[in-house]
Amino acid sequence: MGHTTPGEWDTHYASGKSFRPLGDAERRLLAEHAPAAPGGLALDVGCGLGELARHLAAGGYQVDAIDYAPAALAQAEALNTAATAVTYRPADIERDGLDDLPHPAYDLITFRLSWAFVRDRTRIVNRLRELLRPGGTLCVITPLSEAVPDSRQDIALDEEEIGLLQEGWTFAERHDADGLAFVVLRDPAATRVTCADKGRPAAHALTGAGVVVTDSAGRILLGRSTRRGVWELPGGKNDGDEDFLDAAVRELEEETGLRADRADARLSALLMDSVHGIPRVTAAVRVTAFSGEPAVTEPHLLSRWEWHELTDLPALAQPLFTPSAHVIDTFWPGLLPDLPPVHRYPIAPAEVPEPAQQALEAAALRQAMADRLLADGRMDAGGTIEAAVRRVPRHRFLPGVALDEAHDAYRAPVTKRTVRGAPTSSVSAPWLQAEMIRDAALRPGDTVVEIGSGGYNAALVQEVVGPHGTVISIDIDPWVTERAHRFLTETGYHRVRVHLGDGEQAPAHLVAAGSVDALVVTVEARDIPPAWVDCLTEGGRLVVPLRIHGHTWSIPFTKRGGVLIADTYTVCGFVPLQGPGYRGDVVTRLRGGEITVRFADGTPADTSRLDAALDMPRTERWTGVTIPGDVPFDMLLLWLANHLGDGFARLAVDADLDTGLLHRSGGWDSAALIRDDSLAHLLTRTLVTDGCGTGVAEFGIHAHGPHADALADAMADLVVAWDREARNTSPRLQVHPADSPDGELPHGHILNKPRSRLLFTWTSRTRRSGASDLR
Repeated sequence: MGHTTPGEWDTHYASGKSFRPLGDAERRLLAEHAPAAPGGLALDVGCGLGELARHLAAGGYQVDAIDYAPAALAQAEALNTAATAVTYRPADIERDGLDDLPHPAYDLITFRLSWAFVRDRTRIVNRLRELLRPGGTLCVITPLSEAVPDSRQDIALDEEEIGLLQEGWTFAERHDADGLAFVVLRDPAATRVTCADKGRPAAHALTGAGVVVTDSAGRILLGRSTRRGVWELPGGKNDGDEDFLDAAVRELEEETGLRADRADARLSALLMDSVHGIPRVTAAVRVTAFSGEPAVTEPHLLSRWEWHELTDLPALAQPLFTPSAHVIDTFWPGLLPDLPPVHRYPIAPAEVPEPAQQALEAAALRQAMADRLLADGRMDAGGTIEAAVRRVPRHRFLPGVALDEAHDAYRAPVTKRTVRGAPTSSVSAPWLQAEMIRDAALRPGDTVVEIGSGGYNAALVQEVVGPHGTVISIDIDPWVTERAHRFLTETGYHRVRVHLGDGEQAPAHLVAAGSVDALVVTVEARDIPPAWVDCLTEGGRLVVPLRIHGHTWSIPFTKRGGVLIADTYTVCGFVPLQGPGYRGDVVTRLRGGEITVRFADGTPADTSRLDAALDMPRTERWTGVTIPGDVPFDMLLLWLANHLGDGFARLAVDADLDTGLLHRSGGWDSAALIRDDSLAHLLTRTLVTDGCGTGVAEFGIHAHGPHADALADAMADLVVAWDREARNTSPRLQVHPADSPDGELPHGHILNKPRSRLLFTWTSRTRRSGASDLR
């Protein structure tokens, strides 16, 4: 058949062609092995004309069906009935991903006569595992190679491919469905990548190159060995006097069809181990640019090429060829666990020069950026931070970003996004980097750990701590660490140690307890893990963008007696910390999505009756408390969160769905109180003073529900109290271990997070004159 593109399949269906009808044996096996439970969800991938999808719907499933051929979906939609309603969606699972499906997880996922057309099967099956509900089933129905003519082998799977499909599952069964293989898979097994060799090499096979190439999404190319059943990088032996770079480029084209120039190949290390007593030397080569698409050009050696997610490699169900594993570990150290021993000889990298004219333009912009930071008070004149900002070439860490944008003192360019466009990595704005490094109080010779890599900030820190200081940069994303390591090397900052790992836990394994002078976090954290506190020396500094009740402040802490203490806050924004410790907001949407309520900390309140509350008349309170229109009031929001406790939330109104029921704040989520089936929220209205016309905002409260008056009064009273007691002040913040008893904590407002207890102490102006704290 040979169809490989959506256009070819569209033509197939548009011409009236179809596939083998769903047989009685298939129907019987589906009923036996995948019956629909109440509320069961099914996903049919490569649904074609929808026969299987309709059968599943008739059996009780709620069915989503996807295909990348519009003609097939159009015909399938036309066959929909009330009894067999199916949601059809155009999608290419290999190119589009699986993030935009109608449901986040399914009880049954089916591939009927379509699995043979999936190229990157290992990557796709890993994503499908994540889509299965507990106890869910992946069902693949496919022709077998032995049962189809040679001209149609592309529609079938051979026994090896069936075996690969069944690996990595606790439950795997295969049945016969009138000549089709009916494969039932359940309960993904916990796997751990292993390494394997391919037997005794020929006597001359002692030296060769392993080639790392990645696609635009950062996926790495691996081939499946025909004879040995291992995954391996492109590469191979040297020919005659051929050097490693020439061998790498030649082998890449011979094995995969990808073409690259020698100038785009970099030798990073020589690796030596032994196999069957024969010494083996492998060159770790990185090819940074290539053309073409991977193809099987030597089927007697390699049966397929697939792009793999780097994060999938530690749990790869099939072995990695040992030299390939060592090469991967050269570029992403720490990614693969428990590797066999190897002697590694890094090749000292040379700084990569840049065009002279670009260097001159960048230097001028860099000096102007430093001048702006000095003028705005973001750093001190004549200090080590100013010298670092004037020296480190920021633009070299932002390829593809215009020079003027790279040197904008208040811009944070995004360097990586999810498929939905959400940023996952960026290089922070220079003003914030300068302030955070200043807050870290670094000295020459200090040991500094950075959580969240980008390269540029670590280079600034290395300049400040000098040649006798130590800088360790940690990130969980291998794409980020490889990029940071490369840019640091190319700009001469190769002393910075870039480590791939979970930033919340890695410090405990990389440094001794009490040995770190400063820990600088460059991603948004929602908690303070114990490893950060434990690694700091007494008097050490932790500078972290900490998210508290939905708002983020860069807070410089000092460790005193095992407790972190801070009393200054800088409003900021960062991409969130990734990894197991990430904890999102609890989100409720009201009135069909017009209003969104978010609980970031504390115990979420019951929102089930708020739609009814919003239908009740509005209660309004204006406080008489004003603030200039250009002055931030983030401390008021923190004051409200501290004093309101559980029930504090943030409220936003969707601009596209806004009916005018609630006041829509511009640029900030409104502080809200949800309690007793009622809702109240903070808002402002702009006043104009007499004479000069300067804008002044007055704080007010709107409330809805049966207890609207009480909630409005409570919030309004707190706004007035803030104005009287705490305006122009910030609370002292202490971070205590999560298991600290209440009786051992000082008096204050406590916010419990999973791994720490935050204690806020507000010192009011009236207390200084003899009045008591607001309780």
